[in-house]
Amino acid sequence: MFNLGAAQAPLVLWGQMARMTWEAQMVIALRTAGMMGLVRQEATEPTRMVVEKADAATEAMFAAISAAGRGQRADEVMAAALKPYRKRTRANVKRLTRG
Repeated sequence: MFNLGAAQAPLVLWGQMARMTWEAQMVIALRTAGMMGLVRQEATEPTRMVVEKADAATEAMFAAISAAGRGQRADEVMAAALKPYRKRTRANVKRLTRG
C-alpha cells in the first residue's frame, strides 16, 4: 500500500533544511555586522558562535545514532540530526534581531 506520509517526508525535510539555511545566512550577516560595529552585539557573541557549533554537532550525532538505532527511515534520521541545528538557528535569528 502507498504511504503518502512517507512519500512527502523528503519534501518536508527539504523545507526544514531550506528554512535553516536561510536562518543561518541571516545569523552570519547579523554577526558580521556586529563584528564590524554596524549593529550592537554582546561581547560574548564570537565565543558563543564557536561553542554552539560544537554543542549542536554533538547533539546531532547522538540524535542521528538514536534514530538509526530505533530503525527509523533515512529521512527521519536526517530530520533528527537537523533538529539541534534548526533549534539554534531559529533562536539566534530571534535573539539577534531583537531591537
